Amino acid sequence: MRVEAQPAFVLHTRPWRETSLLVEVLTRDHGRIGLVARGLIGPKRQPLRAALQPRQMLRLDFVLRGELAQLVQAEALDAATPLTGDTSLAAFYVHELLLRLTPRQDPLPALFELYARVREELPAVSSLPWTLRRFERDLLDILGYALPWGEDSSGRPVETDACYRLDAQQGPVRVTRRDGDCVSGAALQALDRDEMPTPAQLIELRPALRAVLASHLGPTGLRSWGLLESLAQVRSRAQS
Repeated sequence: MRVEAQPAFVLHTRPWRETSLLVEVLTRDHGRIGLVARGLIGPKRQPLRAALQPRQMLRLDFVLRGELAQLVQAEALDAATPLTGDTSLAAFYVHELLLRLTPRQDPLPALFELYARVREELPAVSSLPWTLRRFERDLLDILGYALPWGEDSSGRPVETDACYRLDAQQGPVRVTRRDGDCVSGAALQALDRDEMPTPAQLIELRPALRAVLASHLGPTGLRSWGLLESLAQVRSRAQS
């Protein structure tokens, strides 16, 4: 099947054989697609190779044939804003989650819109942790893993001063003792209402949501989690 003029975002590229690339893209109407881009060596092919960079928005023509599609043509629709430091690592994290959690060729237009929003927010974001927590929440929702953020596992409304553990199947489970994965009811209420939590509540939400994501990822975690932990250790040593 030939697909023409399909809007897409580049998630990942890697070399394939001597002159080609394997490219993972998120398309509007066909979900995540693995593309083979052949023959990218030489000055005439340099514009195409330059366009196949992560976060780039493209208009694609390709032929769907089995697991991998054959790229026919790609046109850049804009220029992805350069990212540095924490925002660059955040984009890597977003891409890694999409590559690990989304199956190929599963049409999810809402996911395309979610990525478009995050891509626009990252360069000028005022609160990077909040952008990522919202992305994690909405990604779980779109993939069918949504949790009742404002209601606990027994069906009662989440209470502001109570403490909860997020269970990937049951949602917020009320606990009596605070630990590393405990998240306050106030933080969950903010997430449920889409209102920016306090800095302390954002710190609580990070490991709680990571635990939920880890349950869907399986035994192998994300490379970006390891990079974030290493960066935090470096910063801690620099401040001590």
